[in-house]
Amino acid sequence: MKIKRSFLGSVALLALAAGTAQAQDMPFEVGEGDFQWDGYTAFADEYDLSGQTVEITGPWTGNEKAKVDVVFRYFEEATGANVNYSGSDSFEQDIVISARAGTAPNLAVFPQPGLAADMARQGLLTALPDDTADWVSENFSAGDSWVDLSTYEGPDGESHVYGLFYRVDLKSLVWYSPIAFDEMGYEIPETMEELKELTQQIVDDGGTPWCIGLGSGAATGWPATDWVEDLMLRTQEPSVYDQWVSNEIPFNDPAVVEAVEEFGWFVRNDEFVQGGAQAAATTDFRDSPNGLFSVPPECYMHRQASFIPAFFPENVELGADADFFYFPAYEEKDLGTPVLGAGTLFSITKPSEATDAMLEYLKLPIAHELWMAQDGFLTAHAGVNPEVYATDAQRAMGEILANATTFRFDASDLMPAEIGAGAFWTSMVDYVTGASAEDVTAAVQSRWDSIR
Repeated sequence: MKIKRSFLGSVALLALAAGTAQAQDMPFEVGEGDFQWDGYTAFADEYDLSGQTVEITGPWTGNEKAKVDVVFRYFEEATGANVNYSGSDSFEQDIVISARAGTAPNLAVFPQPGLAADMARQGLLTALPDDTADWVSENFSAGDSWVDLSTYEGPDGESHVYGLFYRVDLKSLVWYSPIAFDEMGYEIPETMEELKELTQQIVDDGGTPWCIGLGSGAATGWPATDWVEDLMLRTQEPSVYDQWVSNEIPFNDPAVVEAVEEFGWFVRNDEFVQGGAQAAATTDFRDSPNGLFSVPPECYMHRQASFIPAFFPENVELGADADFFYFPAYEEKDLGTPVLGAGTLFSITKPSEATDAMLEYLKLPIAHELWMAQDGFLTAHAGVNPEVYATDAQRAMGEILANATTFRFDASDLMPAEIGAGAFWTSMVDYVTGASAEDVTAAVQSRWDSIR
């Protein structure tokens, strides 16, 4: 039976006793700020797990590990349990080896649902409680999408929810220079039709609309796959996207060809792209946004994920020199506001009482807000307070996620590696440099047939 304790009082006493080290571990004072502490204190009153340990492994290392350790520190303070998190750059290999050897941690943080699905089929994961699907559907923006992404077939052939999504990455963004837009009187397009009109307007005004770079060393071509994935979600129902990912429809299905050709509308017109289509195929993706910030601008827009500011020139200030808008949907197709991205999910690899408590903790808004306030974190949890986001940019991205009617994971990350990290990449470079959409998609399907 749990012994009740004065939680707020214990936090205050511990903070005084532990000094600077404790302040670093718990940088936000319980009860202060815009955090939703009520749920946290109620959670603390419910659990006493003193002496228990939760072992967790995942992909977060360095600065990201430091941030998630803060989140776990508040769980420790609430429950009395210890949390040991180890991050690894080779997580995908390590977790499979440890699970098969019977030495897996309690929880694994998967950056790709595909690996979690494989391990669930092999009986290496424990299904979450039956009510998890309803909870996610009710509490996450585009909740049914997150249920689908975490529902896998177990070794018994039955489907269950095997994970709880946590941190999300957003890809459906167009970056631009507010200064350049203001000088030309351009307005932010709210539909794909308006985006195409703006693209042509910029050309008519003597400018170049788009910076596009597909170069990435051995991974050259992946930025083009993101374009195609976003356009699949804007030209087809989500179910068609899912069928494409699993190859239930062939890669050269007319729906896929249409999405590739929609990408071609932007990239294969030399007037639309800085340097023309050939240059787009060879320009490194890290260098491609630089044209936004030249004077006069060499281009006006750049479609890329939320991480791209890391490669902007050092003097570029977000909100002033650079901003973004949602890569819009087609008004005429009435497919809502789909969002493309990625995310991490927690799955059980070794059950325990403290493990179950950690998953309950991760359902609380505070478990998300504690990383939101440290920056570099987006969430689909609809219950968080957006005021906690560390920057206006993060808050605006969070709003895009909150308004999503559909969320889908990056398709190339869900496909077999030979396809998603191979044939799909190279075929898109071939397309940009002149091959037909029919030929390149047929080539990918041929490769898919060869690995069955």
